[in-house]
Amino acid sequence: MNAGCLTIKELTDAVGGGITPRMVRHYHQLGLLPQPVRSHSNYRLYNENDVIRLQRIVALKQQGFQLNHIRQILKVEPSSDTSITLMSQLQMQYRTVMQQISQLRQTASALEGLLGRDKDCQIMQAEVFSQLKLLEVETQAGVGELENLWSKLDAEVHTHPEVFQESLQWLLPDLSERSEIEQHLISQMVLACGDVSLVSFLRLGNKAIASTREALKSGSMVVVDTPSVAGALDNTRLAHLKCKVETLINNPHITTATEAEIAFWQHQEWREKLLQLPFGCVLVIGYAPSVLLEVCEAINNQKIKPALVIAMPIGFSHAPAAKRQLMQTSVPFITIEGTLGGGLLAATALNALVESLLDKPDCHCYLS
Repeated sequence: MNAGCLTIKELTDAVGGGITPRMVRHYHQLGLLPQPVRSHSNYRLYNENDVIRLQRIVALKQQGFQLNHIRQILKVEPSSDTSITLMSQLQMQYRTVMQQISQLRQTASALEGLLGRDKDCQIMQAEVFSQLKLLEVETQAGVGELENLWSKLDAEVHTHPEVFQESLQWLLPDLSERSEIEQHLISQMVLACGDVSLVSFLRLGNKAIASTREALKSGSMVVVDTPSVAGALDNTRLAHLKCKVETLINNPHITTATEAEIAFWQHQEWREKLLQLPFGCVLVIGYAPSVLLEVCEAINNQKIKPALVIAMPIGFSHAPAAKRQLMQTSVPFITIEGTLGGGLLAATALNALVESLLDKPDCHCYLS
């Protein structure tokens, strides 16, 4: 064995992250890793550069990049002037991914149309299931028959109001390991946006539910970023808890994420107001990513210490970055990874916690 060289097993051990020799060989076939030199006994031999490259592949994969995207990124040398070409390639790959998501969304919608039926629809649902097995769609008549099946199923919706919880039980993933309060929170947020995939991106951390219940019981101030978020809160229940609602960007004409973002940057007094927030308040950010970035900096500098940060700002670069920064703090938080969010979802999260506190004041399921 050559001095300073690693076998494939030693390489995977050095990199970690669940990498196996089989995956390394696959990366060689895809061109992600250069072909290694061989020992006299025909063993693959690796050096420190191979370790670094494989670590980069693992890191990019953990961030959600597909292997073909990673190959394009690693092709570009830091000193080369090919970033424009790379951007074009990634843009094309992004459009391909979005097209795939669109197709999967259509499939999900079809499945939701079949599965998301409450009890009153299930007799017709069973009939549709049995007829789908026998359906011949090779002809135009067959396609027409499929449309008739959907029409029969949809006709049932005129006979009764939708029972949302019954529909959700067939669509939501297994939440049995979550507390009853967290299950209620998830259900309310899914119903607010109509997207079950939200469950995969929702994050709660640092004893968020316990901290929120204690703060609300003590009548803590609730601070929101815009008037739109304030308008979506359950102000009746909050008033019952003696929780005052304060709006940070208190301009009633600001109603969008774009307006909130620009306004926060242009007015120093709102930044100063943020630094004067009372200890143990509940922060609800539904639009402006810059507000969340400022909050994270203030938390890290120990200038503010909220009891909870509900962070669901909208944006394609600043918002995901701000959410990642929040999740690295020690403050209790509820957020949605990535670009998903909005004022309605942020308000819904707090409303669900307020509702559960009043309906089940002595519940301790969230502590287990």
